[in-house]
Amino acid sequence: SLAEKLIEVAPAGLSRVFYADNGSSAVEVALKMSFHYWRNQGQPARTRFIALSGGYHGETIGALSVTDVALYRTTYAPLLFAPILAPSPDAYLGEIGESASDHAARRLLDMRALLQRHAHEVAAIIIEPLVQCAGGMRMHHADYVRGLRALCDEFAVHLIADEIAVGFGRTGTLFACEQAAITPDFLCLSKGLTGGTLPLSAVLTNDAVHAAFYAEYSAGKAFLHSHSYTGNALACRAALETLAIFSEQPVLASNQTLSAHLGERLAALADHANVADVRQTGMIAAIELVRDRRTREEFPAAERRGMRVYLHGLERGVILRPLGNVVYFMPPYCVSTAEIDLMVEAAIEGIERAVA
Repeated sequence: SLAEKLIEVAPAGLSRVFYADNGSSAVEVALKMSFHYWRNQGQPARTRFIALSGGYHGETIGALSVTDVALYRTTYAPLLFAPILAPSPDAYLGEIGESASDHAARRLLDMRALLQRHAHEVAAIIIEPLVQCAGGMRMHHADYVRGLRALCDEFAVHLIADEIAVGFGRTGTLFACEQAAITPDFLCLSKGLTGGTLPLSAVLTNDAVHAAFYAEYSAGKAFLHSHSYTGNALACRAALETLAIFSEQPVLASNQTLSAHLGERLAALADHANVADVRQTGMIAAIELVRDRRTREEFPAAERRGMRVYLHGLERGVILRPLGNVVYFMPPYCVSTAEIDLMVEAAIEGIERAVA
């Protein structure tokens, strides 16, 4: 029942569902399934993956291998395979006067160059659509996701959309890929899938991928992956209730109102001497703290300015968890405007303390 319901609401063309029990495991499934697809198709040389700089996909070995956040990766580097890293389309990294769309177009040229050199050995490109979350809430234009789909089609490589953090309404649409009007070859889902009540994840894919594994036993094409709690019935029941809430209540419309209110409250920081950027995509907002907004000189990580914001938040009864010097918000959808006001007030006060 859950698989059928997921296919109803997912981007068109996704027609098969494979379950796991957490986000990292979902990414492992997608990586293995893509690699195994090409092997079954007689292309065993496709063993590599392209990932974005600053991307985060989990902490199991495969997921960590395509992650580019040193904090998580460095210790385990000897155990990991090496991805091909493409420059992030993060709009914050754009040149002076360059729009987010223009920066996305420039980064797509970089991706094209990588594919021209490596497509023959690449199984898939993996991306967090619209927002690279654990890497600092880095946001990019939907044009990048749209262009990436076109490049994957042109060079015949898979596109894996890791929507574990950005799916289920977090970016303003049910799935972030909708804002680019594309369908990935693999869609990884977790977190919001059960509303946080029980562990469950899912990888959605298409009939073409499914067909590559559907064969007689003697062909030896079966997908070799299993988890003891795959498709756990209680977790699936919880996920069905979550999807029912989306269909029966105006969750997305409410999120648009709440995100607009959040954006209005954060506007006060736009000209702050120690804020280089205030960015937002749906129900995700982030504040980039710097020593000097004109030069974007960063505070040294060892000073732990974000920790000062966190500690002040606790004094106000608010849990803030900055990523280094990035203060961010990902509130639950049941948040009230008054609670948003409290969150922002606590963050602004904490920032003043942190940069004093």
